Amino acid sequence: MEINAQYLESVKKQFLYYKTIADKAMAQLEPEQLSVSLNENTNSIANIIKHLSGNMLSRWTDFLTSDGEKEWRNRDEEFEETVIEKEALLVIWEKGWNCLFDALNNLTTDQLSNVIYIRNEGHTVTKAINRQLAHYPYHVGQIVFYAKLLKNGEWNSLSIPKNKSNEYNADKFSKDKTIRNFTDDELKRLQ
Repeated sequence: MEINAQYLESVKKQFLYYKTIADKAMAQLEPEQLSVSLNENTNSIANIIKHLSGNMLSRWTDFLTSDGEKEWRNRDEEFEETVIEKEALLVIWEKGWNCLFDALNNLTTDQLSNVIYIRNEGHTVTKAINRQLAHYPYHVGQIVFYAKLLKNGEWNSLSIPKNKSNEYNADKFSKDKTIRNFTDDELKRLQ
């Protein structure tokens, strides 16, 4: 597989990985916890979801042909505290991710060097993808951290549990080397 095809496959998997981490964190919360804000300088998980979805819809709609900061986006509104039912919030969440994956799935390797614009600043497609691949995990980390705080000790680890690294590594190194495979659902998302 050529390097550009490997790159596209890799970024799709990375985006999916971070979405999955956030999904698992949010699944551990009660609906009302999604709207909790610890103080006036923090955003609730609901606001982070609105922001990520707004960003995704703006950046990935007509990705190759229009500026990534759409005129119809109201970024400031994404951070306004509003109470949204969990189901409605998850619809907003999925809408953003679906837009991202649709755009990535329609990209070809020869388009990676094309120049696109975000706020009138030119980026190659590769640079624009990398920009978002840095931005979204930043907010996913906020979601996970916030969820852990809200669960206050009743947290199911999303990675290697605390003080379990030796056991985890012993298990991994007791097996033959492998390449991580995705589930059927994950693979469908990537296609």
